[in-house]
Amino acid sequence: MSTFTQRRRPGRIAAAVLTAAMALSLAACGGSSDDKKPAAESSASSKAGAAESAGFPRTITHDKGKTEIKAKPKRVVALDNSLVEAVVALDTPLVGGIGSYRDQKGFPAYLGDAVKETKDVGPLDNPNLEAIAALKPDLIVSATVRHADFYDRLSQIAPTVFVKTTGPIWKENVTFLGQALGQEEKAAAKLTAYQTRAKKIGDAINAKGGGKDGGKPTFSIVRFVDGPTRIMLPKTFSGIILNDMGLTRPENQRDEVKFNIEISEEQIQQADADHIFMTSFSGGDERKKKFVANPLWQRLNAVQKNQVHEVDDSTWMTSVSLQGADLVLDDMAKIFQVDAAK
Repeated sequence: MSTFTQRRRPGRIAAAVLTAAMALSLAACGGSSDDKKPAAESSASSKAGAAESAGFPRTITHDKGKTEIKAKPKRVVALDNSLVEAVVALDTPLVGGIGSYRDQKGFPAYLGDAVKETKDVGPLDNPNLEAIAALKPDLIVSATVRHADFYDRLSQIAPTVFVKTTGPIWKENVTFLGQALGQEEKAAAKLTAYQTRAKKIGDAINAKGGGKDGGKPTFSIVRFVDGPTRIMLPKTFSGIILNDMGLTRPENQRDEVKFNIEISEEQIQQADADHIFMTSFSGGDERKKKFVANPLWQRLNAVQKNQVHEVDDSTWMTSVSLQGADLVLDDMAKIFQVDAAK
């Protein structure tokens, strides 16, 4: 080895050591900023995921037993029109549901884009289990009154929870689904907003008077169907709304146990009040014509005061939901020309 080479070697070694040291220094300081970013994003993503699944897994006690829900549901199937609307109200993705109900075709228009991608897995009385399974739901919700015989088979597809029924406990069902869906706060907030609005509109209507001796008016709800005509009582969906508004029912319509009173044309007088709301369901139009043409109908207080209001059966009777209740309140504010309290 030449003397020149021997003299140059230590210098090369020192340079190599210096270069390595600089590289380590950059990695530990400014050069690490890009490396830290993915870690920060990963941490934020982990925190978001943890917040999203907070409270899960959880075990839900329901009408058919207990069911463990491992994570916050993101693919829900609802097998009752009322539960369909409750899931939508709680801003949870609904991949499948019962769209048609009796003579209605498809999901209600007022649900809008929320059910744009939702597959109809009906009919109501015999839901399509294969179609439900194909949707790979992480939660199925229904009611014992609807599908008691399907519970075991549905539970084999996905975690399944059942409410007992729909109509008289529709508000309790919203609270229950809030627990199952991890949307407790939203359920409470929406129910409170509905109750507050109902009371404001009801108070404004009562303040207008129009009842006996200028006092609070009374309200009756009559439904014409292909069968006995029904007076809807306080335990029904529309009856609950009137009660939440603080509106008064005639004395013969305050039964808190029965759902309705069936009347013939000879019993028309039982429907009387200061105001009558009437709806017609499939096949009920002919019966309505007969009632309205009957001289007994013409003697009713509400008829003589021109205070009979025809309203939409699909919202007042079959929606059984927060959305439907808000539409009923819209009708009431419009009919009585009071503030809609929105």
